[in-house]
Amino acid sequence: MLNDKDRIFTNLYGLQSPGLDGARARGDWDGTADLMGKGQDWIVDEVKASGLRGRGGAGFPTGLKMSFMPKESDGRPQYLVVNADEGEPGTCKDREIMRHDPHKLVEGCLLAGFAMRAEAAYIYIRGEFYREAEALQSAIDEAYAAGLIGENASGTGYKFDVYVHRGMGAYICGEETALIESLEGKKGQPRLKPPFPANVGVWGCPTTVNNVESIAVIPTILRRTAAWFAGLGRENNTGTKIFSISGHVNNPCNVEEEMGIPLKELIEKHAGGVRGGWDNLLAVIPGGSSVPVLPKRICDTVLMDFDSLKAVQSGLGTAAVIVMDKSTDIVRAIARLSSFYQHESCGQCTPCREGTGWMARVMDRMVRGEAEPEEIDSLLDVTKQIEGHTICALGDAAAWPIQGLIRHFRPELEARIAAEKEAARNRVA
Repeated sequence: MLNDKDRIFTNLYGLQSPGLDGARARGDWDGTADLMGKGQDWIVDEVKASGLRGRGGAGFPTGLKMSFMPKESDGRPQYLVVNADEGEPGTCKDREIMRHDPHKLVEGCLLAGFAMRAEAAYIYIRGEFYREAEALQSAIDEAYAAGLIGENASGTGYKFDVYVHRGMGAYICGEETALIESLEGKKGQPRLKPPFPANVGVWGCPTTVNNVESIAVIPTILRRTAAWFAGLGRENNTGTKIFSISGHVNNPCNVEEEMGIPLKELIEKHAGGVRGGWDNLLAVIPGGSSVPVLPKRICDTVLMDFDSLKAVQSGLGTAAVIVMDKSTDIVRAIARLSSFYQHESCGQCTPCREGTGWMARVMDRMVRGEAEPEEIDSLLDVTKQIEGHTICALGDAAAWPIQGLIRHFRPELEARIAAEKEAARNRVA
């Protein structure tokens, strides 16, 4: 269990002021100019050495991603874009950072932006986050007024601006290139890669897109050292993480914990345990709606980090833990997710555009048991045809929940089909 002294987000629950005075009392903006004085390459190397992996879902090494930005300008400006779209069902961590600890994000933008030789940061925030956008803009205004960002950021002579851009609630705009398209004022559709954003990003300029949590932890890593952060968690899965625990628990919550904490310990210590006790657990989606569901027998022992969850054919994703007890209609729950992904598909790629609708319709019939047993294999086959065959990962996100359902709950599907056939025979009789 994480020691309080190692917590990064000390105002996650909004018990203190989110303003500049409160932020400074918590250690933010302390010696920022000195950190910048150590040089751009030093910042990137520290983030690399910390082992920080992207907190938005993919888990790509953050320092490595920062290093892709050009070190020599070809005349084009360079930008940092912060992904605050947070549309993954079950995920509600970034909104708490922006609502209660926004200065951590603003300072992170300055330090990460400086390290990547960016002249500005654009924070693309989900349109529904109205109060969060207000709190974030207030923090940015305070930082400008105090000279922490702007023409002479923190007295370093470096010019750096931060802008808030409000999206319109499209899930697809959480994908980095679709986000860039939307930021440019176009329809939010993913781009083919290459070219990658570090070469051709927003307005054709070198750009790095990072998640809110990934950027907000950077100032603390630089102050406390990379070795401190790397000493938390497990190898290749270092540091702390905000977990969003929802569903059938006694105390749904956001909590910052050490990477690699056992799932059972996370739920029982912080969320008050499963409703009706641990033995009443049916399944858990461990990383937001797009990762495959896990049955109780795996949840008993699995650790909450990228590699441990990958080993059991699921993923950490955004670390949004969705808990389902035995009262859950698991087939209906996954069908609901299928409907969501059908609705949010941008329609650009044929496998996703056609496949998400087809899967949603089949899942609706599976809920009612109005299917043939062989259709389970047909459904699985379609998920495999969509997975890995689209420009972005939305196709994978639509396929994985169904794959998890069939992998672990196939008997439930078969029993439902058999029960409906029996009911149909009785109706005829």
